[in-house]
Amino acid sequence: MSIREWVHSREIEGLPIFSYEEVTNAFPSLTPQQISNNLYRIGKSEMITQPFKGFYVVIPPHYAAKGIVPPVYYIDQLMDYLRRPYYICLLSAAELLGAAHQRPQEFSVMTVLPRIRMSRLSSLDWNYRSSIPVSFLKEINSETGTIKFSGPELTVLDLIQYEQHVGGLSRAATVIEELSEQTVWTGAAERGLLSPSTIATVQRLGYILENVLMNQSQADDLYQELKIVSPKLNRFRLSTRKNDDGAVLDKRWNIIVNTEIEIDDL
Repeated sequence: MSIREWVHSREIEGLPIFSYEEVTNAFPSLTPQQISNNLYRIGKSEMITQPFKGFYVVIPPHYAAKGIVPPVYYIDQLMDYLRRPYYICLLSAAELLGAAHQRPQEFSVMTVLPRIRMSRLSSLDWNYRSSIPVSFLKEINSETGTIKFSGPELTVLDLIQYEQHVGGLSRAATVIEELSEQTVWTGAAERGLLSPSTIATVQRLGYILENVLMNQSQADDLYQELKIVSPKLNRFRLSTRKNDDGAVLDKRWNIIVNTEIEIDDL
């Protein structure tokens, strides 16, 4: 059996994802150079793609025309290969939750440090936190297994905390408005929902809910939960990338309003 035949047999068996190590184990008589040459030729024929060094995906027929396999097809197996916890986050998670107003150009993944280095051509946008809050993740079936993604509240908090990855606070606020029908802040402190995020993030979100989205009910609920975990609120800028010139202070949330947020019409 050739490596090409081996790859094809895996596809037939429903195992379209494999590692370089699996190939070397299947063909112990071949040298590393021979294996690499074979995989290179198979890749040139657009039968497989290599999203990460040593990690291969058989290109399914329905993706063959573009020659690009979407990350949702293999992300769970890739993170297992990298031995990293993860979840799909930000706009990618919002899309899975039904907020498709602004489709993401990149596929956003949250994991833990150290940083993952991939090709500059990769469509994966890596985000990092110290630990993964597994209690607030959802799981759905994919074409190749299951995938993990942030639930509505964690997605909303991440959109504020990592707003530079989604195009700024205005875009974040637009998506948060779409997700607001799914978010429930009552009991957030007891559930530990606010712990994965910074207090500054929660204060910024509260200001946006109340003054930009005009969602007084959720703003009030979030404020009550925030006061449980942080009775005294420190002062923070709404935008971390702008100065305070001409800014006013929102006393309730103790937020220096140094930028204007505009949401798109849905």
